[in-house]
Amino acid sequence: MDFSDKAYFINRELSWLEFNQRVLDQAIDESNPLLERLKFLCIVSSNLDEFFEVRVAGLKQQKQTHSSDAGPDGMIATEALPIISARVRKMVDDQYRCWREQLQPQLEAQNLRFHTYPNVPKTEKAHFANFFQKRIYPVLTPLAIDPAHPFPQLLNKSLNVIVELEGEDLDTDIAVVQVPRILPRVVPFSESEEGDDHVFLGHIIQHHVESLFHGVRVRGAHLFRVTRNSNLYIDEEEAHNLLNAIEAELRKVNRGAAVRIEVEEDCPAHVVDRLLEIFNIEAEDVFRINGPLNFVRLLPLVVQIDRPDLRYKRFSPNTVVSLDTESDLFFHVRKGDILLHHPYDSFQTVVDFLALAAEDPNVLAIKQTLYRTSSDSPLVQSLIEAARNGKQVTVVIELKARFDEAANIKWARLMHEAGVDVVYGVTGLKTHAKAMLIVRSEGGDIRRYAHMGTGNYHPSTAKFYTDLGLLTCREELTTELAEAFNCMTGVAKFPKMNQLLTAPFNLFNELVALVDREIEHARAGRRCGIYAKVNALVEEGVIEALYRASAAGVPIRLLVRGMCALRVGVPGVSDNIEVRSIVGQFLEHSRVYRFENDGDASIYLGSADLMPRNLFRRIETLFPIVSPGMREHVDEILEWFWRDTRKAKVMQPDGTYQLRTTNDPPFDVQAEFIAEAQRQRKKKLALRENA
Repeated sequence: MDFSDKAYFINRELSWLEFNQRVLDQAIDESNPLLERLKFLCIVSSNLDEFFEVRVAGLKQQKQTHSSDAGPDGMIATEALPIISARVRKMVDDQYRCWREQLQPQLEAQNLRFHTYPNVPKTEKAHFANFFQKRIYPVLTPLAIDPAHPFPQLLNKSLNVIVELEGEDLDTDIAVVQVPRILPRVVPFSESEEGDDHVFLGHIIQHHVESLFHGVRVRGAHLFRVTRNSNLYIDEEEAHNLLNAIEAELRKVNRGAAVRIEVEEDCPAHVVDRLLEIFNIEAEDVFRINGPLNFVRLLPLVVQIDRPDLRYKRFSPNTVVSLDTESDLFFHVRKGDILLHHPYDSFQTVVDFLALAAEDPNVLAIKQTLYRTSSDSPLVQSLIEAARNGKQVTVVIELKARFDEAANIKWARLMHEAGVDVVYGVTGLKTHAKAMLIVRSEGGDIRRYAHMGTGNYHPSTAKFYTDLGLLTCREELTTELAEAFNCMTGVAKFPKMNQLLTAPFNLFNELVALVDREIEHARAGRRCGIYAKVNALVEEGVIEALYRASAAGVPIRLLVRGMCALRVGVPGVSDNIEVRSIVGQFLEHSRVYRFENDGDASIYLGSADLMPRNLFRRIETLFPIVSPGMREHVDEILEWFWRDTRKAKVMQPDGTYQLRTTNDPPFDVQAEFIAEAQRQRKKKLALRENA
């Protein structure tokens, strides 16, 4: 049977939009706290920005070059773009309806108000007029559009005012004013009798913009926002200095080709036509917005508002390892492997592990991969401290981590200046693996310790991304990890490995072999099954392997947070496959692969999703979970996910998702993980008090 039929695949862009719909559903869901719903609404906009900057931009380039390239679903760019546009328009309409009809009125009921400028009281208008003159006016620059003043290269995702002018002896009838990014996008009232009152910065500028054009009448002022192509184009083999090449390319990104224009709903048609002409885009690239043009800029305010009653209840994560004055983390890892489940288990354990290694006189060397980390990363500070303490420190940092390029360049320079050996990985491949290796001298012998995980070394995102991590000193695993580091930093071919599955070398083939083993078990009547928890599933070869397994009778559970190109419910093809997705308080980010193997399950955790880029264009690692207690723990985690009745949505044959319907008792998996972490934490505190 041919499992590559295009009818068996869902378009990856449309599948991604269904994921963003599930994020929007969380904003609409009134069972979520109000400020958390507003946060989800902001995330929808942030996600769409990246979608246009990267995915739509790429499709537009294919259209311009008349490319006939098609994905497994058979759609080429010219076919996909109109469908994508229609789907996005519906999503944006739903998003802003949620704002106008649900969130804004409910926020007002909680004394959190966002005013349109005409509704601002007179006393506050006087305040904003003064605020404009003193704080805003000095940093504004009116830019005329005429033969002597070509249209400015407005920055990517910038908010602007296009101003219509009239008067005698004018060379032009339009000008542009860019809304400064240095100023907060939402400005509070000077006084508020009760609660918080705000006005959007763009509306203040829009109202006072005439003061920038002396002797000229302003006929109209209209806010608009431009989104540009943000793909980086770097030939690593031709780049003599990769860091400098990426810096140069980043400077171009803010001025890439326009791919989307957002305008206020009442913007006149003739103004929109001018924008189309100026930016050389089509009418289908314009989105009329009935509400704030950029919800993303609301996120800082959402975080700052001091209303814990309108947020998820805070909790203190569990500390898996309890330290005393006579033990350290090395001691506990020697006793046995340690599994960490973030954010329910504190990420501070990982931070402390590296800090301990940096100070420990017995530690000889540290090797670390860095894909994304925080702007004030304590992990980078520990790596720098370790180098200053005379240890051999090597960091494989990914300069091409999308939208974190500038931050990683900064860290690379700081570490290099401190004496850290900084390398940028294997030419042509992104380094996405999450690994730390510590080499320690113990009683005349050398022992290696490792941390490997599914998530980035980013203490901030570790508080709201769910990830799994392993602390181990198992020789067979740490030896292979050392080999992997040598291949990433030196000149060597990846050797055959028994523990690690590593992309782009053996990961794809080994995963398919594990699927084929389950097919053999099914045909022989033995216990079989596949359970994968990933962020995305779009790789054609993997999907075809899963179809073969389903057709052979292997039961398959797939928990896919985002894109899924596999189509469920196809008779004889995917009858035995169920796909679910969970979007909730935390971003599901862990990757877990479980193969039943006739009762002796093979379980892998790691950095790789099931996408072509992960399997063929990145350094990725999956590592096995072997200790019996830990395998049972991972099995329990997976079963808890499958029990969810509150946030789990089930994929339908058309690629849409519906809330899971069941007679099972209510079960919110993330809430249950929090409750369990709290129980474990209280138990340890009680034991400590009674000791």
